[in-house]
Amino acid sequence: MFENLSDRLSDSLKKVRGQAKLSDENIKATLREVRMALLEADVALPVVKGFVEQVRSRALGQEVMRSLTPGQEFVRVVSDELTRVMGEQSQGLSLNAQPPAVILMAGLQGAGKTTSVAKLSRYLSEREKKKVMVVSADVYRPAAIKQLETLAAEVGAIFFPSTAEQKPIDIAQAAIAEAKLKFADVLIIDTAGRLAVDQEMMAEISELHAVVKPVETLFVVDSMTGQDAANTAKAFNDSLALTGVILTKADGDARGGAALSVRSITGKPIKFMGVGEKTDALEPFYPDRVASRILGMGDVLSLIEDAEHKLDKKKAEKLTKKIKKGKGFDLEDFRDQIQQMKNMGGVAGLMDKLPGMGQMAQAAQQQVNDKSMGQLEAIIGSMTKKERRYPDKIDNSRKRRIASGSGTQIQDVNRLLKQHKQMQKMMKKFSKKGGMMNMMRGMQGMMPPGGGPSGRF
Repeated sequence: MFENLSDRLSDSLKKVRGQAKLSDENIKATLREVRMALLEADVALPVVKGFVEQVRSRALGQEVMRSLTPGQEFVRVVSDELTRVMGEQSQGLSLNAQPPAVILMAGLQGAGKTTSVAKLSRYLSEREKKKVMVVSADVYRPAAIKQLETLAAEVGAIFFPSTAEQKPIDIAQAAIAEAKLKFADVLIIDTAGRLAVDQEMMAEISELHAVVKPVETLFVVDSMTGQDAANTAKAFNDSLALTGVILTKADGDARGGAALSVRSITGKPIKFMGVGEKTDALEPFYPDRVASRILGMGDVLSLIEDAEHKLDKKKAEKLTKKIKKGKGFDLEDFRDQIQQMKNMGGVAGLMDKLPGMGQMAQAAQQQVNDKSMGQLEAIIGSMTKKERRYPDKIDNSRKRRIASGSGTQIQDVNRLLKQHKQMQKMMKKFSKKGGMMNMMRGMQGMMPPGGGPSGRF
């Protein structure tokens, strides 16, 4: 996420990070590079100007110059300003209303609006323990109604049916009445998207907004469109009282222009960002954590939260007890760990959130990706139950059979067995320290009080 911007800023700040003394000259030179990095990341020009001016003002002031470690203090100032530009603090949803609390979703076609409805439904039901109903008021695209019905079944939300022959306002009013009967806590209304902002679209959604009186009106926007995302959000906000923004496809955005431009241009907070295709790939937007990731300092708190929500605790506890009893870490356990890692976003997803691992995450992605992890699962799946439990018994003839059954080569089987041995040693260490979950929580010691990046320099 935001790899290009992260690399450029890390390279620029590396020159001043260890400096015992800063001069006007090297501050100006660094800020020139920071400015170019932001412009290349497609951050809106007014945002870049304001950001650079704020950093320059603080860097040339007593705050940095009189510090015992001015180079590190300068990096902290950059981190603070990145956080400020993106909104200071995370702002969650305001759902304190007479049920059902209505959330209206708006956005252009292709931004990932319907998928975001499903992701938000899952987030609210799993994290906030809300009973959620969803409905589609997109009467122009019948496929969108069917898509939402399928996704609702996947995430366990109540689906309220609608048809292309109905009017959006009639659909919304009927859904609200049904949500009351079903005692739903939240009703999420998906609206029609267009290829561009037009008056007809804005008039329709403004009328719908006036009738349903939503507690949240969220604008869904593709982060890969850069500063255009912020401009489109502003156009919507001028006609519709938005309460927040959901940035989609952030995992594929190497630049970061949208994340850094939206708040300044619209005045509205980014509340969530989509970080993958699966329905659980929605994260609350924390400006300080994103700033930390952009500067290559990781995001350990989000990693811990992912572990809490996505790791199978029963399996983790069972495995810890098994290893403590002296029983071996076999290939069945190894396959479980591969699946758990995939749930956490894969190796690159994990490393992206660890301090100092930004560029290493890209290298890891080249070495260990979804395809290679799938291959490991296929090899283990080609083994007998006995072979998975006693991998030391796998001889050359068995390796040939396993390779043939999984469509791989013998060297691939050997590589897996070697990786298993390494993992076996690691798991013994984890069990002595109280298991993987304790290890994840232990990482919190790497974070300063409050969870922000400000103390880690």
